[in-house]
Amino acid sequence: MIDLLIVLAFVAYSVTSGFRARKQASKNLDEYFLAGRTLTGWRAGLSMAATQFAADTPLLVTGLIATGGIFLVWRLWIYGIAFLMMGFIFAAAWRRAGVLTDAELTEIRYSGRAVLFLRGLKAVYYGTVINCVVLAMVLVAAMRIAEVFLRWNEWLPESILGIFYAITSGLDLSLGGGVTQLDPAVAAANNLISILSILAFSALYSATGGLRSVVATDVMQFGLAMVGTLIYAWIVVDAAGGLSAMMTKMSEIYGAAKTNELLSFAPGPGEMLLPFLMIIGLQWFFQMNSDGTGYLAQRSMACATDKDARIAAVVFSWMQIVVRSLIWIVIGVGLLVLYPYSPEAASGDAFVASREILFVTGIDELLPAGIRGLMLTGLLAALASTIDTHLNWGASYWSNDIYQRIVCQHYLKRDASNRELVLVARLSYIVILIIALVVMANLGSIQTAWFLSLMFGAGMGFVLVMRWLWERINMYAELAAMAASLITAPFLLYMTDVEWIRLGTMALMSTLAAVAAAYLAPQTDKSILDSFYRKVQPLGFWGETARRNGDNPLQAAARFYAEARTTILASLSLFLALVGAGKLLIRPADEAIWPALLYLLGSAILVRFWWDGAFQRQSVESVDADKVLSE
Repeated sequence: MIDLLIVLAFVAYSVTSGFRARKQASKNLDEYFLAGRTLTGWRAGLSMAATQFAADTPLLVTGLIATGGIFLVWRLWIYGIAFLMMGFIFAAAWRRAGVLTDAELTEIRYSGRAVLFLRGLKAVYYGTVINCVVLAMVLVAAMRIAEVFLRWNEWLPESILGIFYAITSGLDLSLGGGVTQLDPAVAAANNLISILSILAFSALYSATGGLRSVVATDVMQFGLAMVGTLIYAWIVVDAAGGLSAMMTKMSEIYGAAKTNELLSFAPGPGEMLLPFLMIIGLQWFFQMNSDGTGYLAQRSMACATDKDARIAAVVFSWMQIVVRSLIWIVIGVGLLVLYPYSPEAASGDAFVASREILFVTGIDELLPAGIRGLMLTGLLAALASTIDTHLNWGASYWSNDIYQRIVCQHYLKRDASNRELVLVARLSYIVILIIALVVMANLGSIQTAWFLSLMFGAGMGFVLVMRWLWERINMYAELAAMAASLITAPFLLYMTDVEWIRLGTMALMSTLAAVAAAYLAPQTDKSILDSFYRKVQPLGFWGETARRNGDNPLQAAARFYAEARTTILASLSLFLALVGAGKLLIRPADEAIWPALLYLLGSAILVRFWWDGAFQRQSVESVDADKVLSE
């Protein structure tokens, strides 16, 4: 009963937050999707971290550690570079652009007859296709969690359950995660009820209160999720006999060589090293969010000042990469001890899924009442914080880009009223939910779905970054990169299952297509470039545009080099702190402690070199071009 009361208290708080923000959110799209551009940096950063905490991610991490070791989690950690780059190089530009969505940016950055087509295409591709795939991954995790804890067949009368039995059998829905010993028909009905309940709850407060309610609940949700996960880690370590005993048991179960491999923060030498380095080297840059596109840019645009946007990126990166990851690593290694497996069985989607679900199994079997309720609430909070963000972000494309710009302004030759637009935003939640549910019903393991989403997004990173940094990038470069991705991805899926070849080929093909279009296709009108330059004050290579506007042609490049230096130093500091703290907690019994201490010392020293550049640079004019370029 105490577990249920904790969950109900969280639900009541979230719904109340939505209705408190309803009046302000209903004024216009700016209030609804950007909270009136009033967010403080720490709130925006915690909101980003709450969204990325998604309940599928700890399951993914647990599976990665079991299938290859801690070093595989670099697949997630490497995004820290992109997060900091987004904050230091792109966040201010997003804010100054004054747009509501990434799709809207196309009309102030490019010229050409097809620019409206590109805006609509991106609204559908990002706001619906990619968005719904990510939502489906989250819902798969929700289904696995719900199957363990939400036994609707024991609580509801047969008359109500019969309705859901009919739906799942009539639509031939296979929603049983195989986590419990329930009959598949019962598990499918239970999971359908759980998914619909979670979605209805998340949609209720986020659709009602817009981004304000999303951020208000995100901050609380992140705190709940972190506290619950920290207690879970403590109990897992205690059940394993303590950190030191846990390391000893690892060697006893898996042998010294396998233990060192599983606990290593770096890939071992050999044939795996080069492919792995290629994957993480490409992945952070050649992904569709490399410039913040999506909800990260949305949070940046919602910040009150440029400095707040930079603070948001730093808070987000440290919470996401260091604090959260350290707790998950401890849990993942502890579960290897408490639920050992045979290395001979470590292959295939079935094995991956079985290891992923152990994160939930441990909660059910190891945590006492009350603590289990807190952890369950934390997982529900993580689910809700991800769902509400993706619903809110996806709805922004449907209302702002598709309905307002294309349907009303282009075809009907009128402007929609603010009330009308907010209504469309709220109704579009339903469309997004339905599509996400359809995708969810056809997904296997979270890890497989994540790899596929990475590949389909790998083609867009270069052109999305370079549109801010290079004046020559035009509308056709984006279209070419998108076309190359959509054509190449299915071909690669058929031809090879070697991931580094897939990612490398995708990145190469899309980049070549974008660069060719940048040089061969019609260039962006100079008037559009001048307007964009004056409004956004972009960094990078804008020499000709700067000259036309009477500016030093080297100034934008100098500012880019200064911010790139800050990004690199901040990233190194972040990763040294992660590895140092991680090795203090988790390391083989025969490994010395002094390297961990050196990593932490190096991280602390580097802070001195990037802190001023991150927060003390007050204006774009404060960078001395000659000084920076001479360094």
